[in-house]
Amino acid sequence: MGQLDQRNGWSRRLAPSLEEIEALALEAYAQLPAEFRALSGEIRFHVADFPTDDVVEEMSLESPFDILGLFEGRPIGALDTPQTGEFPNRILLYRRPILDYWAEHEESLGTLVAHVLIHEIGHHFGLSDADMEALEDQTD
Repeated sequence: MGQLDQRNGWSRRLAPSLEEIEALALEAYAQLPAEFRALSGEIRFHVADFPTDDVVEEMSLESPFDILGLFEGRPIGALDTPQTGEFPNRILLYRRPILDYWAEHEESLGTLVAHVLIHEIGHHFGLSDADMEALEDQTD
């Protein structure tokens, strides 16, 4: 078993941290077209283990595992008139639900994080599913 452990490297590996999930998200974002990133404006990324109880309640989720990410803010068409005291738009990624989904499906963690990120940015732009799929193809 020792040789197998050395070859695949999993014997000492821990689950990805919040910071590592954020790094995957930033990497995926950096691979999006420059014009798209410029249009995105100021978007902040935040990774938490789970959504807050308020999010679970507001979205009528059965479990905090039912959501992988969330866009908070105003859609791009509504950004013309900023409100006083308004925070920049942000995308939240939920580490534990993402890891749970990853364990149940056949895709890499980086691909999954990119998918969630693009889906949430899609809400920012009001993109169709086809548009989001085209963007995902550019991050592979």
